[in-house]
Amino acid sequence: MEAYTFIDTPEALEAFGKENNGIDWMCFDTEFVGEKRYFTLLCVIQIKTIHGNYVVDPINLDNIDVILDLLADPDIVKITHAGENDYRLLSRQYDMTPTNTFDTQIAAGFLGYKYPVSFQKLVSSELNIALKKGYTVTNWEARPLSKQQISYALNDVLPLYDLWQNMKTRLEKEGRFSWAREEFEALEDGARYEKDPHEEALKSNLMRKANKQEKVFLLRLYSWRREEAERKNYSKEMILPSKMIGHIARGIRSGKKALKGNRRLPDKIVERHWSNFESLYHKSPSDEELAVLNTIKHHNRDDPQKDLLYEILYSVIKYKCLDEGIDVSLAFPRADLKLIKEDVSHADVVFKKGWRQEFFGKTFNKWLKNSPHLQIDIGPESIELSMNGHE
Repeated sequence: MEAYTFIDTPEALEAFGKENNGIDWMCFDTEFVGEKRYFTLLCVIQIKTIHGNYVVDPINLDNIDVILDLLADPDIVKITHAGENDYRLLSRQYDMTPTNTFDTQIAAGFLGYKYPVSFQKLVSSELNIALKKGYTVTNWEARPLSKQQISYALNDVLPLYDLWQNMKTRLEKEGRFSWAREEFEALEDGARYEKDPHEEALKSNLMRKANKQEKVFLLRLYSWRREEAERKNYSKEMILPSKMIGHIARGIRSGKKALKGNRRLPDKIVERHWSNFESLYHKSPSDEELAVLNTIKHHNRDDPQKDLLYEILYSVIKYKCLDEGIDVSLAFPRADLKLIKEDVSHADVVFKKGWRQEFFGKTFNKWLKNSPHLQIDIGPESIELSMNGHE
């Protein structure tokens, strides 16, 4: 194991800050525990700088402001791999996100790697180093940390500097560094990690099949589950398993007896929460709740031919990405295709600004915006994809 400094006291943290004042770069990663709790617990922070390697124990520190200040410093390059989850944790618990970042997983997507690529595979391919992985689900909350845990944690930052140097050079040579930088900056935007309190309910397929009263009930049920989880710092599944929500929503109008007769619902759940379920179901909807329900998008009727047309367009986009060595999951995720199918104006969001406009040009935006008018004309000697008279 390489030498490192363990930081678990205010004095050690202050010394770390003084030692690293004025640095130009830092590699960092975190280990955390999210299971069986509402608020994710930050357990370990691993850092590599020009001055050495550090393992920080935030559980035993009253604050980590010294580290947060370094992460927020725009003059320091912060090097991560798949840093989005780390940024989300920092944003939600410390109200900050790192600036001036370089994410090696995103960079790899611009350099011919499949996105997302694992850290182990990237390090092996780029640096010819075989990392041992065996503590991905270890108990990071337990103290003291074992030597094996610390070794595993350090391995997540030790190769990052060399990866950064190699990949930055190649991105610049291929004229893609500014493209990658746009993606890094998107992850640095704190607004990305703000949670819509009703997101889980609105994305549920149950909503699209329910009547008005059931929709209001579902909205309230999801909110109640979330609020209880937050109050107790339990996972939402510990409050009410997701697999039970549909059974409750479908059976609530038939009363307590119907719920207790559902073999998928434990009697203790019904007994414990029935009065609450009943109140949530029968209370009149508020104007705010009705406004939230009005944001639900209604799916267009299934059209197999149109779905195939979209798949053809996606295949052409995928072909271009393969030809250029940029993974399609990074350049044009399927989630964007779904959004365009629901609302063609989303094509402008994807293709009319930033590096994607430069990479894809106007053609794909034009075809996807006019996708409702696309058709395939199959003749005896030709097959043509046309816009049915639209430009």
